[in-house]
Amino acid sequence: MRKLANSELDRKSVDDFKKAEKTPIIIILDDIRSLHNIGSVFRTCDAFLIEKIYLCGITATPPNKEIHKTALGATDTVTWEYQKDVLEVINSLKSEDTEVWAIEQVENSVFLNDFAPEKNKKYALVFGNEVKGVSQKAVQLCNGTIEIPQLGTKHSLNISVSTGIVVWDIFQKLQH
Repeated sequence: MRKLANSELDRKSVDDFKKAEKTPIIIILDDIRSLHNIGSVFRTCDAFLIEKIYLCGITATPPNKEIHKTALGATDTVTWEYQKDVLEVINSLKSEDTEVWAIEQVENSVFLNDFAPEKNKKYALVFGNEVKGVSQKAVQLCNGTIEIPQLGTKHSLNISVSTGIVVWDIFQKLQH
């Protein structure tokens, strides 16, 4: 086995990325405090050709040196928009026939491994604050909630880790 050089990885240029068909997933970040988490989410969204990121509430926006540190240029490829009110974003997307799902631990949530996305639908995924999670008001507006099964002693995962797990799972389900 030999590690591949960067020149062998067949990476898209920024222009090629912008022209590429996107995965029908939108990410909504609500009140994310950590600039490194925001940058990591951008990088994950670049990796899976995610359609768009909405940055809401106190979530910082590019350009920002700390976001850039973990995004590694993904803020230049992934389409993003700042909207102060997450509830308005959710309502707007739902009015455009986008299914909006909160990633949160709630009554009657669907475990991620049981979530079956439909190929002809667009999905928006709401990720909440590192301490408080997705607000109850936002949860109530969503079509449903997805929970990542956790078997250890902790009850939560880092927001950027959660985004990576959920995006990968839904991405691969949509591909097959």
